[in-house]
Amino acid sequence: MSVLPGPRGGAVDGTAPGVSPVTRRTSTRRRLFDAAVTLIAEQGFSATTVDEIADRAGVAKGTVYYNFASKNVLYEELLRDGIDLLADSLRRAADATAARGGTRVDALDAMIRAGLDFIACSPALIQLYVAELWRTNRTWRATLTSVRGRAQAVVEDVLRDAVRNGELSDELDIPLTASALLGMVLVAALDWQSFQPDRSVEDVHAALSRLLQGRVGAGPHRSEGP
Repeated sequence: MSVLPGPRGGAVDGTAPGVSPVTRRTSTRRRLFDAAVTLIAEQGFSATTVDEIADRAGVAKGTVYYNFASKNVLYEELLRDGIDLLADSLRRAADATAARGGTRVDALDAMIRAGLDFIACSPALIQLYVAELWRTNRTWRATLTSVRGRAQAVVEDVLRDAVRNGELSDELDIPLTASALLGMVLVAALDWQSFQPDRSVEDVHAALSRLLQGRVGAGPHRSEGP
C-alpha cells in the first residue's frame, strides 16, 4: 500500500515529493509519536482520539492507520521507541566515558547527566512511562516490561563491570541498584521539571552526582557540647 499523493504532489502525511518511502515513513511516525505523547500527557489516553492525533501531527486520519493498526498499537510503539532512545542515550554516555579512560563510576555519572538531558527534551514521554509503570492491566504491559529491561540492562552492565574491577563492592545487588539509579533519575527529573523548573540541569546533575558518589553526608561535623 502506498502513501496517497497530496494536492501539490506531496503526500497526505505532509512530506515533500521525491522523499524516499523509508524516510517518509520514519518522519511520519516521529510526527505521530510527538503528537500522541503531547496529547496523552495533556488529557489522558482514553480521552485522546485518533482524529486529534492526526490533526496535531498535520496528517490525514488514514495516515495514522497506515502506520499503526490502532491507537493502542500507536501508544505501545511510542513507549517502545521512546525508552529505546533513552537506553541508547545512556549507552552512548557510558561508551564515551570509557573511550576517554574514565572509571565505571564516572560512566554512571555520565549516564545520569545523559538521562537528565533526555528527560529535559522529552518530559511528556517520561511522565507517561512512569505513570504506566503503576498500571498492570494494559495490553502493552509486556512491551513496557521488555523496554524497561533494556534500559535497565545498560545500567546493570556498567555496575557489573564496576564490581568486576573492584570499584564497587561485590556484595552489590546489581539489578536492584540499577533499578534504583534509573528510578532516581526519572523521578528527580520529573520533580525538577514540574516543581523546580528554575534550576539548571547542571545543578540537578550535581545533586544526583553527590548521591552516586556517596557524599550526601559529607562536610565538616560540628562537635557536640557536653
